[in-house]
Amino acid sequence: MSVCPARIAAAAALVLLAGCAATPPSHFYTVSGPEAPPSAASALTIAVGPVTVPGVVDRPEIALTVGENEVWFDEFNRWASPLADALAIATAQNLAADLGAPRVMTLGQAQPGRADYAVAIEVQRFDSVQGSYALLDAVYTVRRNTDGRTTIGRATFRETASDRSYEALAAAHSRAVAHMSRDIAQALRGIAALPVTPPPAR
Repeated sequence: MSVCPARIAAAAALVLLAGCAATPPSHFYTVSGPEAPPSAASALTIAVGPVTVPGVVDRPEIALTVGENEVWFDEFNRWASPLADALAIATAQNLAADLGAPRVMTLGQAQPGRADYAVAIEVQRFDSVQGSYALLDAVYTVRRNTDGRTTIGRATFRETASDRSYEALAAAHSRAVAHMSRDIAQALRGIAALPVTPPPAR
């Protein structure tokens, strides 16, 4: 018995369509800072970056910590942009609001050598535990470019996720970044209050 090629093609198309229909849509999330523009209370120019993150979370898929030695990558729930970029932008937004300094930008936006201060962040841990908490552990360096005066600090914050959604995890990480940004803002104020050290005489 011969089989009509058209029927074979139609059956294959139905199988393909069924497979596509069964694939869940992807969802995208980000870490964010305050949306309102800051009041211009400070003329400081601040560049945020570089920001580095652990390799395990330096990927589009959200990495869920599911055990002491186990991580699960969700193919259908992803970061909308590279995580390091999102953290830099959120930190810049928070610092602008905390300091009243509208000229806070990421390293890629700042003109080379034009920023008064530079903020570098090395994220040590960025844990996402679904339905439980988000953990941010980072070392930050604040440098005044005029004289090279530098301070280093560590920020570790654990924020509770309100439910099991990825949106709740992203919001918890955003709150942790806001706490870290307040620590960085305090470090910036501390350096700004110190006299500028003149360069050594030649």
